[in-house]
Amino acid sequence: MDNKTTVSQLKQIIQKFCEVRDWDQYHGPKDLTIGIVTEAAELLDHFRFKTEAEAREYMANPKKRLEVEHEVADTLFMLLRFAQMYKIDLSKALTRKMTINNKKYPVHKSKGSNKKYTDL
Repeated sequence: MDNKTTVSQLKQIIQKFCEVRDWDQYHGPKDLTIGIVTEAAELLDHFRFKTEAEAREYMANPKKRLEVEHEVADTLFMLLRFAQMYKIDLSKALTRKMTINNKKYPVHKSKGSNKKYTDL
């Protein structure tokens, strides 16, 4: 469905879900940021202390993969809600940031390297 659903449609789904529950009052920028970090930490917990091979094996297990998908969805929910509440155009923000990243990480310096731009 990724190729059929827009970011705007996802934001609308989240907005409707939250508004019918009267959750706007709980979704200030601080609270949503905490939610993003909390959900991302729950995602991370699935892979903590695992080697790369163990993490890939974990993802090959359908039951474990579904648990990971739930955490990815929870994280995305919080991010979409933040963007919806505070009128952030995610496509524009990502495009703008990729322009910056292209300058920070030129291919001739960064290809095959995981170093931070300040260390290239």
